[in-house]
Amino acid sequence: MKYKHLSAITDIELIGKGTGVHIRRWLNQTFGQGQWRKLKGRGIVEYENGQVWLVELHWFEAHGVGKRLEKDKYKIRRIG
Repeated sequence: MKYKHLSAITDIELIGKGTGVHIRRWLNQTFGQGQWRKLKGRGIVEYENGQVWLVELHWFEAHGVGKRLEKDKYKIRRIG
């Protein structure tokens, strides 16, 4: 389900980098060479059906490439 951000992403933590990013070869082929890192953080999002949730987001990013493949991993608390 698609969503849009209603707040900035906070509590950002590094999950993996270098060999800890298991799909780094695919990321390099698809988006370009980079030092890929997997990160997670929390943010408030609104889904297509109008529900607003505080969620944990996961994504990959590399310097010079940017943020890619963001997804909502866990719904923490419904806000509206």
